[in-house]
Amino acid sequence: MKKNYRFILRLFYHARQAAMLLLFMLIASASVQAQQSTTIRGTVTDETNSPLPGVVVTVKSTGKATTTNSNGVYQVTVSGAADVLKFTFLGSVPKEVTVGGKTVVNITLVTDTKQLKDVVVIGYGTASRKDVTGAITSVKAEDFNAGVLTTPAELLQGKVAGLNITKSGDPNKQPATILRGPSTLREGAAQQPFYVIDGVPGASIDLLAPADIESIDVLKDASSTAIYGSRAANGVIIVTTRKAKAGQTRLTYSAYGAVEKVSKNIDVLTGDQLRQYLADNGVKALAQPTDDDGSNTNWQKLAERTGYSQNHNLSYGGAGTNSEYGASVNYMKNNGILRNTSLERTIYKGYINQRFFNDRLKLGITLTNSVTKNNDIFQSQVLSGILFYLPTVSPFNPDGTYKENYSRTGSGPLNPLSLINNNFTKTENNKTLINGFASVDILKGLKFTISGSTQKEQNNVNTYSTSQSGIYVNQNGVAVRSAYTNTSNVVEAYFNYDRVFGKHSLKLLGGYSYQQDRNNDGFGVQTQNFSNDALTYNYLALSNPTQLSQIVFNPAYISTLRFVSFYARAQYEFSDKYLLQASLREDGSSAFGINQRHGYFPAVSAGWKITNEEFMKSIPVISDLKLRAGYGVSGNSLGFDAFTARLIYGVPPGGGKFLSNGNIVNPIGPVRNDNPDLKWESTATTNVGLDFGLFNNRLTGSVDYYIKKTSDLIYTYPVSTTLYFYPFYTANVGKIKNSGIEVVINAVPVKTRDFTWRTSFNVSHNKNVVQSLSNSQFGLNFIQTAQLGGKGQSGNYSQIIQPGYAIGTFDLWHYLGKNANGVSTYQKADGSTTATQPLTSDQFIKYDAQPKLIYGWSNSFFYKNFDLNFLVRGVYGNKVLNATLASLNNPADSKLQNIPTFTLGESFKDINAYLVSDRFLESGSYLRLDNATLGYTIKPHIQAFKSLRFYASGNNIFIITKYRGVDPEINIGGLTPGIDNKDFYPKTRTFSLGITAQF
Repeated sequence: MKKNYRFILRLFYHARQAAMLLLFMLIASASVQAQQSTTIRGTVTDETNSPLPGVVVTVKSTGKATTTNSNGVYQVTVSGAADVLKFTFLGSVPKEVTVGGKTVVNITLVTDTKQLKDVVVIGYGTASRKDVTGAITSVKAEDFNAGVLTTPAELLQGKVAGLNITKSGDPNKQPATILRGPSTLREGAAQQPFYVIDGVPGASIDLLAPADIESIDVLKDASSTAIYGSRAANGVIIVTTRKAKAGQTRLTYSAYGAVEKVSKNIDVLTGDQLRQYLADNGVKALAQPTDDDGSNTNWQKLAERTGYSQNHNLSYGGAGTNSEYGASVNYMKNNGILRNTSLERTIYKGYINQRFFNDRLKLGITLTNSVTKNNDIFQSQVLSGILFYLPTVSPFNPDGTYKENYSRTGSGPLNPLSLINNNFTKTENNKTLINGFASVDILKGLKFTISGSTQKEQNNVNTYSTSQSGIYVNQNGVAVRSAYTNTSNVVEAYFNYDRVFGKHSLKLLGGYSYQQDRNNDGFGVQTQNFSNDALTYNYLALSNPTQLSQIVFNPAYISTLRFVSFYARAQYEFSDKYLLQASLREDGSSAFGINQRHGYFPAVSAGWKITNEEFMKSIPVISDLKLRAGYGVSGNSLGFDAFTARLIYGVPPGGGKFLSNGNIVNPIGPVRNDNPDLKWESTATTNVGLDFGLFNNRLTGSVDYYIKKTSDLIYTYPVSTTLYFYPFYTANVGKIKNSGIEVVINAVPVKTRDFTWRTSFNVSHNKNVVQSLSNSQFGLNFIQTAQLGGKGQSGNYSQIIQPGYAIGTFDLWHYLGKNANGVSTYQKADGSTTATQPLTSDQFIKYDAQPKLIYGWSNSFFYKNFDLNFLVRGVYGNKVLNATLASLNNPADSKLQNIPTFTLGESFKDINAYLVSDRFLESGSYLRLDNATLGYTIKPHIQAFKSLRFYASGNNIFIITKYRGVDPEINIGGLTPGIDNKDFYPKTRTFSLGITAQF
């Protein structure tokens, strides 16, 4: 026991000695550490000696970091004199400083103009603008248009040379976007540019909130777009969203509230004016009270309202040494200026990117969801009705029901207010995009990237017309419901190899792409005859159709379309002077004929940096001069389903159910012929451009000339049923040529410490010509389009597509003035004059809807904390057919429908006044002050509060034009551009107040 006790004491003694020794070593170590550690303080400023808050200061040896406060002051601990401090700030050139023996390190960071302005996004990568050999326009977030914008495309209006964007005031309608002229005979998606969002080809533009966009790059020529192959003939628009930068943590809230009013109405007669007009011309008084109850009803004012809009965007993001993350939510509500029309959209987005193994492996995933709800009316009937309906009657009967006179004929026979309130469409569109990527740096300069995305769209459309609807009289309510799902899965895998060998720079790209689109997975049905309107479309089982024909199923079918592609690109630069780029893409698509499913799209371009030559150094006024030229081929496969080239059976046109052996069955027959040789349209573009900069790039610009030829145009031709199952055949026939010039000038005329003025002007000219509609097998001399209807004109066409003319060429009767009796006269084909309605063979080709010039002029002024921006844009040289005014100009029918004040100058005896002729072919030229914004920014000296900006903005402030209609900015898309035919949703004038707060 005693031995054990001594053993324990001895063990305790040695343990105490060891503990004392360990404690002494720890104290000594801490003392040495304390002697070696040093606290460094300092201030970070910009080029104007203003403090920079939020600069990240990192100790490279330990990775520890801090940020400067609101006064630009920082404090950090280093382990020794050899430590290096790295200073990084968004938009500035990073800087590294060795501590040495200093305890105070003050730093000035300079603006990285290359980072802010000189990087453009190209297919599967980025490039410095000085190294670009194609025609690419980049628009940064600070240059976007402001105002109530329902689609990101509107951010670019007037900003990009050659890009024509037209939009009415309808919040639910996408704008028409045409780049360098129309180059197809198909409509819809076939005419639109191809969108790439954060590297995802074909992603929906509706997934983007304008406040989340960092930049938009527009690829115009084929040498730039050919890398996207068969979907790039109309240009490519690449959208890059905001991501947190290294060392940056941001929290941003932005919002605006806006008031919208109709910018212009058509001046039609009041009730009293119409009564007086009829009396003055000896017309019997209108029937009372059905057509005249003593009212003076302004139907345009009744249908319209003041629209109130709001937008809120909250975003958060951060980036550390090895990760970036962020999230945002956007809510927008745009109440249209027509009653019961509105757009409501909520967008959620989140992303996280992570780097591993000293940044050699990068992983990332992004999730975006957009929910859009649309309320709409039957616009074609309403927009016509508010102009034509008699102003001499009130909307309601004494008992509160809507006043109607179904026996009345004319162009607007139904009560417009009843049309609005008894017929509606509600749409809910839900889109989700999940995109993930992995990037591996395999060797020096060699990187492999693989990305995958899935996009799912659920589109539910519900329409209901009540039992009081004048469109469906005595049908006791008509309901239409449809629900369709569209999915798109994309996989991209590619290698990048970038190396510099002395004066040689080489960049190589090689990749593979797979895409599968499954569309129209759902159903649609129409039924009628409900006991009441309480449930509208929500319970179709309560309908009581009395005939089988009253139940109609939507004929849409499921289509699965696949794309498989291989692509490669090589970029070479020598001595920072000479540039060469070549690319090739092979596309395979299941949309086309079995013999033509694969196509090749090559491109080559070159550039010469003239300013880097020795002989240019003696001309210091020229700070940049680059000549570039390129040729490439791209395709157009947009707008096709999987069965475009296949023999399809269905219900033939005009076919209906019939009785067979006591059963009611559908007729089945061919509805499309197969074409094993159908292939994509092919667009070959030659582009020559010159980029220049003067006075140390205070004045910069570019000039581009292009020739864009599209061959193998796809159109449906009439064929003989003795040779084919179906009387129409979809084939590659025809050619279209677009050629033009684009000029861009950017300048900073004034730049002082307190005041800066930046200005940018762009103008473009494009000539569009249809070269051919025929080949050795199929042929057409012309294609008639624009069947506008109207009194006695239901079979007339007002436009024609014909070789030698542009798309949108007008084919009309030629107005010669009025004869002695005040009756409109017209020229016949033989040159004679007629005072009666001419024949269709008497029409003449005259003018077209394509503008000769498109231009935009933007200006930005900065004075201390104030900023002022305005944009003027317009078009010149196009024609618009004012078919609305023609139809209204009908003196003889003024007892059935209203007339405009324009008609007061017409003879009541003019029985031809309403005929659509070149009398109503008007100039579509205009100059519009499209936007003006005044802002004030507060930068409080609080580290947690970066800035607070207030602004006021106006859109469509004024317009200069000779056009007599609502607005000359008529849809330029489709095969019938430039026609105003009683269906134009009025343009709005908008005033908004907004705020942006950054934390």
